[in-house]
Amino acid sequence: MCPTPPHSEQELFQRSLHLAGQSLAELATQAGVSLPDNLKREKGWVGQLLEWHLGATAGSKPEQDFPDLGIELKTLPIDETGRPLETTFVCVAPLLGIAGQRWEESSVRNKLSRVLWIPVEASRALPLGARRVASPFLWSPSPEEEALLRQDWEELMEQIAWAASSRSVPARARYCNYDRRRPMAGPSPPPSACKASASRPAPAAST
Repeated sequence: MCPTPPHSEQELFQRSLHLAGQSLAELATQAGVSLPDNLKREKGWVGQLLEWHLGATAGSKPEQDFPDLGIELKTLPIDETGRPLETTFVCVAPLLGIAGQRWEESSVRNKLSRVLWIPVEASRALPLGARRVASPFLWSPSPEEEALLRQDWEELMEQIAWAASSRSVPARARYCNYDRRRPMAGPSPPPSACKASASRPAPAAST
C-alpha cells in the first residue's frame, strides 16, 4: 500500500529520517519494485522510489512534490566522502509568455523556497542495490542566497527574451539547475541557479 501524504513538515522529516541508513535494495523490496538494470535509462528511479516512501503526490506536475506543505524533494548523489557528485535539476525555464513574469511568481523560486534534501550514495564502485540513503536535511535559501538565485534567474530570462526576438540567432531553452555542491556537514556555499542549455526547435516550445 502506498504511504499516505504527510500532514506536516515534521512528519515528512521523520519519515525521511527513517529512510537514512537503508539500502536502495531494501527500499525497493518494501515498495514492491525491482531494481533497474541501468540508471542511465531510468535516471529518475531513485527519486521516484523515495517519493513513494515519503508519500509525495505531485508526480511529474510542475509544482512542489508536497504542495500542501510547500516542500520540494531533491535527491543528492554523493561520493564516499559525502561530497555531491553532480548538480541538481530544478525545472525547465519557460520559452513563451515570459513578458512581465516576476521572480516571486517563478517556478524556480517556488521549487527552491523549501527543499528536503536526501543524500544517496552514488559511487559507481557500489552496486545500485547496495547504495544507502544518508541523513536528510531541510533547507530554505537565506536572503543572500535568494538574491543570487534571483539575479541568475533574471539574467536567464533576459537571455531567452533576447534570443527569441533576434532573427540572427536561434532561440534557446535553458534548464535551471541548482548547483548544490554542499558537503554532508558544514556551511553551504552561495548557490548558482541556472546552468546548462538545450536547443529549442523554433515554434514548437511548450510552457
